[in-house]
Amino acid sequence: NRVLDIILEVYECRSDQDEFFIPLIKSYMCEHQTLCHILGFKFKFHQEPNGETPSSLYHVAAALLQHNLIALEDLYVHLLPQDSAIVEEHKREILEAKQIARKLTMVVVPSEKSEDKEKDKEKEEEKSEKPPDNQKLGLLEALLRIGDWHHAQNIMEQMPAYYATSHKAIAIALCQLLHLILEPLYRRAGVPKGAKASLLKPLRNKQAPAPVETFEDLSKDVFTMLGYLGPHLSHDPILFAKIVRLGKSFMKEYQSESKQDTKDKLDSLLSCFLSVSDQVLLPSLTLMECNACMSEELWGFFKLFPYQHRYRLYGQWKNETYSNHPLLVKVKAQTVDRAKYIMKRLTKENVKPSGRQIGKLSHSNPTILFDYILSQIQWYDNLITPVVDSLKYLTSLNYDVLAYCIIEALANPEKEKMKHDDTTISSWLQSLASLCGAVFRKYPIELAGILQYVTNQLKAGKSFDLLILKEVVQKMAGIEITDEMTVEQLEAMTGGEQLKAEGGYFGQIRNTKKSSQRLKDALLDHELALPLCLLMAQQRNGVVFSEGGEKHLKLVGKLYDQCHDTLVQFGGFLASNLSTEDYIKRVPSVDILCNQFHTPHDAAFFLSRPMYAHQILSKYDELKKAEKGNRQQQKVHKYISACEQVMAPVHEAVVSLHPPKVWDDIRPQFYATFWSLTMYDLAVPHNAYDREVNKLKLQIKAIDENAEMPLNKKKKEKERCTALQDKLQEEEKKQLEHVQRVLHRLKLEKDNWLLAKSTKNETITKFLQLCLFPRCVFSAIDAVYCARFVELVHQQKTPNFCTLLCYDRVFSDIIYTVASCTENESRRYGRFLCCMLETVTRWHSDKAIYEKECGNYPGFLTIFRASGFDGGNKADQLDYENFRHVVHKWHYKLTKASVHCLETGEYTHIRNILIVLTKILPYYPKVLNLGQALECRVHKICQEEKEKRPDLYALAMGYSGQLKSRKVHMVPENEFHHKEPVNITTPGGLQNGPGNSSKPAAAAASTTSKNEEGTAEDAGEFCVTAIANFINETIKIKWIKMSKPHFSTTIPRMHPPMSRV
Repeated sequence: NRVLDIILEVYECRSDQDEFFIPLIKSYMCEHQTLCHILGFKFKFHQEPNGETPSSLYHVAAALLQHNLIALEDLYVHLLPQDSAIVEEHKREILEAKQIARKLTMVVVPSEKSEDKEKDKEKEEEKSEKPPDNQKLGLLEALLRIGDWHHAQNIMEQMPAYYATSHKAIAIALCQLLHLILEPLYRRAGVPKGAKASLLKPLRNKQAPAPVETFEDLSKDVFTMLGYLGPHLSHDPILFAKIVRLGKSFMKEYQSESKQDTKDKLDSLLSCFLSVSDQVLLPSLTLMECNACMSEELWGFFKLFPYQHRYRLYGQWKNETYSNHPLLVKVKAQTVDRAKYIMKRLTKENVKPSGRQIGKLSHSNPTILFDYILSQIQWYDNLITPVVDSLKYLTSLNYDVLAYCIIEALANPEKEKMKHDDTTISSWLQSLASLCGAVFRKYPIELAGILQYVTNQLKAGKSFDLLILKEVVQKMAGIEITDEMTVEQLEAMTGGEQLKAEGGYFGQIRNTKKSSQRLKDALLDHELALPLCLLMAQQRNGVVFSEGGEKHLKLVGKLYDQCHDTLVQFGGFLASNLSTEDYIKRVPSVDILCNQFHTPHDAAFFLSRPMYAHQILSKYDELKKAEKGNRQQQKVHKYISACEQVMAPVHEAVVSLHPPKVWDDIRPQFYATFWSLTMYDLAVPHNAYDREVNKLKLQIKAIDENAEMPLNKKKKEKERCTALQDKLQEEEKKQLEHVQRVLHRLKLEKDNWLLAKSTKNETITKFLQLCLFPRCVFSAIDAVYCARFVELVHQQKTPNFCTLLCYDRVFSDIIYTVASCTENESRRYGRFLCCMLETVTRWHSDKAIYEKECGNYPGFLTIFRASGFDGGNKADQLDYENFRHVVHKWHYKLTKASVHCLETGEYTHIRNILIVLTKILPYYPKVLNLGQALECRVHKICQEEKEKRPDLYALAMGYSGQLKSRKVHMVPENEFHHKEPVNITTPGGLQNGPGNSSKPAAAAASTTSKNEEGTAEDAGEFCVTAIANFINETIKIKWIKMSKPHFSTTIPRMHPPMSRV
């Protein structure tokens, strides 16, 4: 034993001579226990207070263990401290870390702060005293340095997680061992092109772990080693970068692999890399102070994962990792403390310095930082702008983490998305939505996660989060949705894309090309464009039934409007940004949308309308190329041919949307034409184009007169304005040609739109029910379109369309329609009525205008003849003075309906009618006594609602003030129309109205019925139905129809006023 002891003493002194001493000890070898006891005695000798075990002894023990000359379990009992003491120390460290974290998050008064500082100083002094020697950790370090991973792993197994590697020397030793093991694989797959790496000398002993050559070899030891290393990989940034680069190389190989067998093997490796990312890379990044390079390096690896994997990793990092280690607990508390300091001082004026501080803090701990920033934004929305501007110093990884943190904040189950009154959406949700729009527009953040979140919420029947999509589309694509447009803006919205961008929105739309492209790519890459549209359309109608019984009616209306507005905005974005091929590929035909996906008809046509326009233009261009000809007539014929080819399948498809009986009144061609056209097709907004061109001319003039502007900037701005001016003029010319082609097409089609076999009343009912009413409340532009379409059908002299009856049905009873509208729908309905009243007022204002635009038109016939409209018989037409009576009757009916709604006391009735009345104020009321009646009722509302419902009071006061200012334009009733009854000359025996017997008409019908078999073609004029009673008893309109055997000879009653469909 003495000889063995001397040999070990000499070995300690020459610990680098393993090759000599190990064989010597083996040849001298006695019992293992004996050797172990001698070593144990040596270790115990150094266990005295303030004793320090020499590193040479650790090396000797490690070498003997590696060559199996002693057993670890025999030596382990001789080492201090005890395992129980290590566990206690670990618990104490976690407790101290939590206490520090608690202090940092508590609000402390100054006197307590000074006391705490003194205590902290005392503790630091205690810690500065030399800690007791830990022989187990010393032996572990020596084992790692000689590459004996097997025994090192056994020792680490006895200790708490990450306890061993929390000591820097051990972490560094393990990192060096990993460097050597990874060297061959890193040289093959990890070194960036053009980089030169220094050579590492391999371990000399054969018992060390074998270097890895392939990714499969990583599973043997490397992943396990990294697992033990955990967050302490932060001690070796170079090894961190190597692991990340190997991960990046593996992901590229994984994504390029197509064989299923190989893919299955790589799947297990993918799981290992995800675990390493979760347990090692992200926690290590947390402990690397402000290392932006490592953050970017890690993003190069993470961006190859699907966002689902990345978000799971961020969730683990944020919610679990920080509680697993004392160091991480402290770092979390320090990050929150620092974030508070920065956010307290953040203003618009110090965005740059504060932004740099936020950037530095975010490189290591983005989840904790963003969590705090988002919590502040939810309370203080005035922070949104400075916060967004201060985020420009983040790394790519941090932007991705920010997207995750936003989604997590939105999905917080503890937060209510409604205010306590249950009538409005919570302000915190509105603040986060605003932040989303601004951040996603300004910075290159992946959108897939937030878009999928909104989609999932819609699938679950929750529409609150559509606010996020609305903000994102508005900010990124520059597409606003508002019903408070001015007339000039609305006019601009009926032009081309350039005119819309310049004059159609409240804010100037600039630099949205890149952000629009990013949004489009995200939607197409993840196949979310159509699902979002369909879900919004279904949710819009579903919200009334799913929320209607539980939520306040005001909130249900807002949710409905939010669904609808976002659908219109999102559909507009797709129509203007997707190519023709992409749009047609993704949007099915209207019958599939309605019948298979159960999309409401108005939404289905809204989505498919751009597709038909694209297809017609494509077909038109194709026909032009096939047969060259510059004559305008040839171009029009080609356009009509293109329309027929594209729309013929649509005409067949729409038949399945309604019962067969519907098509007895209107033709599918008319229905499809109405739903497929837009205001862009019907009229050119020349005033809007001129207005924008004049603005640009003034800008050019102002640039020329600006002496302070540099010449190069002057030149650049002038070129921009001139180019924009040319674009607008070219666009106007293009639209003018298009409108002329469309109008020519409609002129040719109009004779086949409406059938002569049905009563005019039924035709108008179906037109209102299936076309006019659903579309006039769809959007502000659609409201204008509906009014202009009615006027166009009238101007085209469409057979079997009674303009007079159409206007009468619209104005006669608006109560049901107004009562069933949401707030935004009532604005659109008001705009529709305003446009209808504008036309009526123009006809009412001047007899010459009336005679020119109505006097000789079939829409104003009072008698329909078997021979059709010939335009020659003035007795068949409604004369000017009787039309004035009709208009007065409409104004009276509007007043009656308005007063009724105001007197109901119902919130929605009062709100909606006040909105409608405000919209139609330019053209109604025009009669003094009707205006006074309205003023009286509105004044009463102001008095009653001042304390009860402030929002109604504000609406009523606003309308009341505007109504008073319009009084100067009102006239007495006798000026509006002659009150004396005007007699209409009608052919004897055909008159059939109040005060007259219906017997002559019935007799005429009966007589004709007898003569039908032989003389159907010779049948004269006869009355078939009783007519709408347009005014008082002074006007009697008769419907005269061609006799046919299947026609009824009875006189049907008038239909009741049209209710909301």
